[in-house]
Amino acid sequence: MAVRHILASGVAAMALTGCESMPDWDMRDLGGGFTTSEAVTNLPGRPAPDDRGVISYPNYQVVVARQDDTIRTIASRLGLDATQLASYNGIAPDTPLRPEETVALPARVTEPSAETGAATPGPITPVDVTAIATTALDRAGPSNPQPAAPAPAPSAQEGTEPIRHQVERGETAFIISRLYGVPVRSIAEWNGLGPDMMVREGQFLLIPQGGRPAPTPAADETSAPGQGSPTPTPPSAAAPLPEEEDPSEPLPEEATPAAPDLGTPEPAAPASSARLAMPVQGSIIREYAPGRNEGIDIAVSAGTTVKAADGGTIAAVTTDTNGVAIVVVKHPDNLLTVYTNLENLTVAKNDTVERGGALGSVRAGDPTFVHFEVRRGLQSVDPAEYLP
Repeated sequence: MAVRHILASGVAAMALTGCESMPDWDMRDLGGGFTTSEAVTNLPGRPAPDDRGVISYPNYQVVVARQDDTIRTIASRLGLDATQLASYNGIAPDTPLRPEETVALPARVTEPSAETGAATPGPITPVDVTAIATTALDRAGPSNPQPAAPAPAPSAQEGTEPIRHQVERGETAFIISRLYGVPVRSIAEWNGLGPDMMVREGQFLLIPQGGRPAPTPAADETSAPGQGSPTPTPPSAAAPLPEEEDPSEPLPEEATPAAPDLGTPEPAAPASSARLAMPVQGSIIREYAPGRNEGIDIAVSAGTTVKAADGGTIAAVTTDTNGVAIVVVKHPDNLLTVYTNLENLTVAKNDTVERGGALGSVRAGDPTFVHFEVRRGLQSVDPAEYLP
């Protein structure tokens, strides 16, 4: 079935099952030539924990789970509250953990030392705690760190402190891999992920760094991964309710309407004030469903011109693993639109396109359609909120 052509094969973490699965495209062309080839050769291995399983960094500590470990057994080993530790990691206290799975600590425990079986004392000295991998959308940043510990002794082991990312709803290991420009295999090895690469909401992942400098975020940029988004003020709170009319007061007399001038043509209907325009005119055959369909599918005839929903810059021109074209347009206010199932593209990366400008034509299929997404930063949103 042609709908499968928009899906990136091998994305087990997304539980892909037929046409109801969420596309997970190869977007390596985003963000200035994004590639994982350099990261594969530059990424370090995870440091060895001490006898308790603790790995200590200046800004946080983690525990590496052993065979048959649970949050409760780790809490008992470290003298912590099991309920607090479980809540911090988004998991029940007695859920079995995978061997080598990392568990984040909400507060610092005793630093590794010779007494705890550590090869070197104190937290690992970071070479560059500000260096993070360039993201697919030129946006990345660590989640909120714990308060910094005192400077370690000069004899402490050196290394690069990994980014600590808390998984949000809808994120997969593959999405996080592309977000930070780090191979998913490295994320799996550092965090003890299973063969299905499954991650859970609220889980903390260690993201090894490849030594590339972090981009400077724009002032109007959305919040960093793991920090959530500000809640907008509801319209009902922005203005007072209208005053109620007094039923005892007589109603004003209605004026007799003037006769219409039949000789004057009616004014043209005002242009749509919608934030975005439809990329093609057709019926929607698949609605937006977060986790299953991150956009909408619009049925249309093959060869129909696909138009930009608004003016912007071509952020990426790439393909999925089946060679189906994907075009990403970056608009003001950190808004992105994504178009796939295209062919005969008329744009290239970094081109400027106007609202309604041609991007390419619709690729034939069964059914023939355009997949269209709207994203605020990396988070998909319902296109219906932006379309007329």
